[in-house]
Amino acid sequence: MTSPHLRRWTTADAGALHAAVLESPDLARQLGGAELGDLRACGELIEGELAVSSPSQHHFAVVVDGTVVGNVGVGSVEHVHETAWTFYWLTASARGQGLATRGLATVARWAHDELGLFRLELGHRVNNPASCAVATRAGFAAEGVERAKLRYGAERYDVETHARLITDPAPGVRTLRLAA
Repeated sequence: MTSPHLRRWTTADAGALHAAVLESPDLARQLGGAELGDLRACGELIEGELAVSSPSQHHFAVVVDGTVVGNVGVGSVEHVHETAWTFYWLTASARGQGLATRGLATVARWAHDELGLFRLELGHRVNNPASCAVATRAGFAAEGVERAKLRYGAERYDVETHARLITDPAPGVRTLRLAA
């Protein structure tokens, strides 16, 4: 058994992404609503988005025993103000093991150290206490609620915003190995 770690996505992960979507249909909104009903579509999403690093976006696959079970990333990188947006998701079977917290803490440290970012932000629906716990344990302080920010179908959701500054104390979370 290999220890959980983070690495860049490859098109060879299409099967794992397809399995993740089948296991956890709620991932569709985390993946921008992409239709991922077959391996080809999953491979195209990986090739066009998840495996591509740019000055403004970076994705890391969460890998357990050689299989991708999630994603942690940094997007909307803005170098003038040294800010970015962070995000994460895990398959249903990988949740509850601390992987999202450890992955988020790892990527936050990477973004501060490697990208020179001062402020990292994230948001979660207020009806998602598990995501709030991930953010808090990874050292992201709650800053406020944005009313009716997200819309899924006909329903709108309030979003709690969190941030982690480079000057904030380290969260005391064991980070994952990052093969960048």
